[in-house]
Amino acid sequence: MKITRLNLYKIPPRWVFLEIETDEGLSGWGEPVLEGQADTVIAAVREFTEFLVGKDPGRINDLWNSMVRGQFYHSGPVLMSAVAGIDQALWDLKGKLLGCPVTELLGGSLRDTMKTYQWVGGDDPSDEIAQIQKLRLEGLDTFKMNGCGPLRHIASHRDIDHTLERIHAIRDHFGNTIDFGLDFHGRVSLPMARVLLKELEKVRPLFVEEPVLPEYAPAYRDLAQATAIPLAAGERAFSRHEFRSILEQGGLGIIQPDLSHAGGLTECLKIASMADAWNVGLAPHCPLGPIALASCLAVDFVSPNAVLQEQSLGIHYNEGLELTDYILNPEDFALSEGRISPLPKPGLGVDINKDFVREQDQVGHDWKNPIWRHADGSVADW
Repeated sequence: MKITRLNLYKIPPRWVFLEIETDEGLSGWGEPVLEGQADTVIAAVREFTEFLVGKDPGRINDLWNSMVRGQFYHSGPVLMSAVAGIDQALWDLKGKLLGCPVTELLGGSLRDTMKTYQWVGGDDPSDEIAQIQKLRLEGLDTFKMNGCGPLRHIASHRDIDHTLERIHAIRDHFGNTIDFGLDFHGRVSLPMARVLLKELEKVRPLFVEEPVLPEYAPAYRDLAQATAIPLAAGERAFSRHEFRSILEQGGLGIIQPDLSHAGGLTECLKIASMADAWNVGLAPHCPLGPIALASCLAVDFVSPNAVLQEQSLGIHYNEGLELTDYILNPEDFALSEGRISPLPKPGLGVDINKDFVREQDQVGHDWKNPIWRHADGSVADW
């Protein structure tokens, strides 16, 4: 079998799908994208096209190392997101060729279902209680929301109290019938992270994600020593080498590699195993589409330290289109009490509706994250 063609589709709400075709009629699908820089990643994938065409897609390890170690520049968000989507498509092809799910190729599942959590709220949090009430009726009990809006480096007591009051209201309303994580999104400075983590212990969040920007990862250990709340991070780390450094510094209870940014399954399986050796949980980052989610699940079902899986059904970014709109097997992605079973179809388990993908590729998207500013006009971390 030889690779004959790479097709890229830029589709709403903010995704890119990659199809790798072969001379035997089989195709594999991946999801290479960097939110807000989709065109840049598309260009990076196209740069690999000449190298990939004519190659045996079954030699995943050789192709991965050629695309990463064979280059002078080994990592970074653009390169590793391009490689991630290609890698996903190669694993999808391998499973389809052999007629079995990727999970089986990796030794078989070690759990029957995977616990997922549901995003609520938007970029500037509001009305979470109403959203959670609706989702509770669907059997969901685990959620994640943004912890705060923009905060100054030294925030006022009024701003801190506003954040705490909103989160306390959620816990007071639902008691212990729900669990939720809080995402600081790197919006919080180290001094304010210390304040918020101390105050938030009373509402017992499952975790606090990106308590500070990844540039300040050495602070994770000190923050962890000052709080009982598990800390999570990793969506903006792109290789096992970055994760090794983070794990060696200590402090994290959960790592969150993104299967569409951190080199795909080939790299994230290594990251997951390395975290397991440090007794750190795994909760892959996934606010993207069905191929990204399927890739995460393939890793989850073979990783003993997988604790939670983010999924983007109903996420605020998906206005007008859902991930199940692009697939022909939505029943395989159905949740029962917030849990999902291993995807049964060969490959990654995603049956893509190619006609709809082509149609939406004509619509395209130009998603960019907002630029936030403080009251004095200075740029705020989003």
